[in-house]
Amino acid sequence: MSGELDQQPVSSADEDLRTALQAAQLPTDDLDEDGRSFFQFTDRSATIGYGGLEHYGDCALLRSLVVLPQQRGHGYGEAITRQLLVQATRGGADTIYLLTDSAIPFFERLGFARVDRATAPAAILQTRQATGLCPASAALLTKTAQGEKSCPLLNVT
Repeated sequence: MSGELDQQPVSSADEDLRTALQAAQLPTDDLDEDGRSFFQFTDRSATIGYGGLEHYGDCALLRSLVVLPQQRGHGYGEAITRQLLVQATRGGADTIYLLTDSAIPFFERLGFARVDRATAPAAILQTRQATGLCPASAALLTKTAQGEKSCPLLNVT
């Protein structure tokens, strides 16, 4: 990996985004709804993966994070996550949530912690991700910007 990845906004209608999410068995039914931002990440002009954010006041939902199969194993997932977290905090979020049923250990290594869904703000609980697109078995994880020394991925420089 050559350092920070190039990050460009991408339309929710982008076929490469949709294909990558479908191949990773991630939801695509709500991509066109308002309030979602998606990004393509590249390294030396090669597409590495995609990720998205939904902002809800002082919290955000990290979603649609996928590294293309041929790019896995090089630290790109962490780099994409880090860049999306920085973007979320710059956009005013001090707490970031995500739902996953397959990447819990990955996100826990990055400082996310599992929380009971009942403790999440209503805005997060009312997202299409939480109400039906993700299975009920999906874990809700969160990371806060408080105590930035213990959350280095949220340090904004």
